[in-house]
Amino acid sequence: MTDTRTNLPPITADTLAAILISGAVGTVAFDLWGQAISPMLGFANLAPVGLARSLLGTLGLPNGAPAGHLMHLFLVGLLAYPIGWLFVFRPLQQHVAPAIPMIVSAIAYGAGLWVFAIGGVTAVAGLPFFLGFTGITWVALVGHVIYAIFAALTFEYLNRR
Repeated sequence: MTDTRTNLPPITADTLAAILISGAVGTVAFDLWGQAISPMLGFANLAPVGLARSLLGTLGLPNGAPAGHLMHLFLVGLLAYPIGWLFVFRPLQQHVAPAIPMIVSAIAYGAGLWVFAIGGVTAVAGLPFFLGFTGITWVALVGHVIYAIFAALTFEYLNRR
């Protein structure tokens, strides 16, 4: 699935399917953690749709529940984050430090997603920086790392098939 000359996968139907499948697995893992497991353990409940709606509203775009779900589930979870892993982060990491194991790379990618989402998107959406470093901040860190691990493992599994 990877072109050894560029370290990038070719854009094929298989690659597009892998993006969607890996994104779906990562999103389910993220939402299961943040909206079910974490609250059952007494930690914060993630509200990624609420964050998406806040961002859309700040940008003057429609920000109803359907738009928030579309942004969180489809644009971010199924497309943007897996594309970022497959075409940007993982090839760059393999070029710069190829000895780093995939799982360590996925953890770093998840932490980067967290900085982007909870540090950057919240600021643009007019919310407190890193959501004020409350409980939801740390649940979101774990959630983004879980997302990245599950998506990366799914990419690896699909690549081996």
